[in-house]
Amino acid sequence: MSLSSVLNTAQSSLTNTSRQTSVVSRNITNAYNTDYTRRQAVLASTAPGARVVSITRAADAALMRQNSDALSVWHAQNTLATGYERLSLSVNGVENSTSPAMRLGELQMALQTYSASPGDRSLAVNVVNSAGDMVRTLNGGTTAIQQLRTDADGEIKQSVDKLNSLLADLEKINTDVMTATRLGRDASESLDLRDGIVKQISEIVPVTTQLRGDSDMVIFTKDGVTLFETVARKATFEPSPMLLAGQSGNQVYIDGVPLSAGQGGDTDAGGNIAGLLQLRDTVAPQMQNQLDEIARALVDSFKEAEGPPRVNGLFTFASAQETAGTLIVNQDYVTNPHAIRDGADGSLNPVPPPGTPEASFTGQITRLMDGFDADRTFSTDGGIEGARSLSAYATASISWLESQRQLSSVAAEKKSATLTRTSEALSNKTGVNIDDELAKLLELEQSYAASAKLMQVANDMLSTLMATVR
Repeated sequence: MSLSSVLNTAQSSLTNTSRQTSVVSRNITNAYNTDYTRRQAVLASTAPGARVVSITRAADAALMRQNSDALSVWHAQNTLATGYERLSLSVNGVENSTSPAMRLGELQMALQTYSASPGDRSLAVNVVNSAGDMVRTLNGGTTAIQQLRTDADGEIKQSVDKLNSLLADLEKINTDVMTATRLGRDASESLDLRDGIVKQISEIVPVTTQLRGDSDMVIFTKDGVTLFETVARKATFEPSPMLLAGQSGNQVYIDGVPLSAGQGGDTDAGGNIAGLLQLRDTVAPQMQNQLDEIARALVDSFKEAEGPPRVNGLFTFASAQETAGTLIVNQDYVTNPHAIRDGADGSLNPVPPPGTPEASFTGQITRLMDGFDADRTFSTDGGIEGARSLSAYATASISWLESQRQLSSVAAEKKSATLTRTSEALSNKTGVNIDDELAKLLELEQSYAASAKLMQVANDMLSTLMATVR
């Protein structure tokens, strides 16, 4: 081997070591960046020596898809589970302490106490106060449910705006990737950014990706709707200022196609938008329907007489919209608590003529108490089926919400575990192991020392040769 070949080999080795060291240093710098994919410098033999021909990424498309899917379903499930938790606390209170069923039991107890002493006005006042607590619980539950629906509507708007922003960013990054690929430049940085954007999009809507020539990416939703193909498609949504009971929210459209809401406590939804749609349009309305059914049953149970026209008793509605939100205590009963016993006009317990036995004071009260346990037909729109009593229905409402909450919570834990496993698998395949990178640095240091030694030997030989020539 000539001295010039030795020098060229040493120079090539130093150049390669420099590029390899740069790649390893960059890996170590981004060791904790979850959107970073490990790089590796690929060497090819040349004459003389070798050279770095490319910088490759340790990407794994299959693991990336699995992780995106797990991320999408977990976000939908977590959104739903959080909504159930909020409903449970805001409607039923801590450990169901302020639930309609609990208030109903307190009202029933107050009536029983009053029936033992129907002449005691303070006991009648206690019944009216218990009725007021019942009304406030149903009114407050309605307010909480509609606020949850309105908040979900607002979060949908935020998610849609974020989705459009991410798609616009993806359009720019995808163009950079294609340009770098066509020109033969290193596109690793842009590819990392693009993968990171895809992960963020999958948190909002479930996606599938497809790669075409020049590393061009096309993205679809799980339903096959195109999200991105060369240019970003538009997601549209019109939020509502306030969603009232019985009012439907607006639909989310992607490229003109409506996005479907999830179904079930262990939801089949992917992405937080589908989870929010399920909360807003299915879960909350079902809970609202249950409260409305309880309110209507209360009015019916405590009415003074059959209609038409119906003579309302202790409970009535403030408007023609007969919902839990419009339920009120009859003002006639607030003014005269003994109306529970006698009726608003006293006709249910008339004063007997002089010299005749006293009329029974407990007849009307007993009828009201029997109304708690009388079977009736409730609407199935609330998710509770079968004829049952008012007391049983209120208890079933708690059971329904708690079973759905528990099912959703357990499903969220399972999907979180799946997400953790796929994230770890992806990290092990594409992430940076600092120990491995430090070991590579030591090898590169030895390679650098060997190259430097080779150049020193060549330099000594040239010096000796020049001295001999002189």
